[in-house]
Amino acid sequence: MELYNWEQLPAEQMNAMVVRKVIHSGQMTIARLNIRKDAVVPEHSHVNEQIANVERGALLFHVGGVDQVVGAGESLVIPPNVPHGVVALEDTVVTDVFTPRREDWIAGDDAYLRR
Repeated sequence: MELYNWEQLPAEQMNAMVVRKVIHSGQMTIARLNIRKDAVVPEHSHVNEQIANVERGALLFHVGGVDQVVGAGESLVIPPNVPHGVVALEDTVVTDVFTPRREDWIAGDDAYLRR
């Protein structure tokens, strides 16, 4: 068993508009991102299933050619290998859960978030 406190986890400044905190377990990754209004996460895909849980704010997802606004208290499931991108409509806090864990992030292969 491991206990984490989000307030004590190191924050990664991904770019001028996105800050990320991450926990990797043996099988999953959970990330809390602070995304400023008008930030863009470019279209990308990954082998991981993702659930995006918007805690506050609103995000416009473009998933597999379909646009979907996700607001506070809502969650969106993104299947593996489906291209998707995001635009922040407001200052937003989103918690993303991935399975399997994000081996690409562990290896430092997250350049799409650093633009």
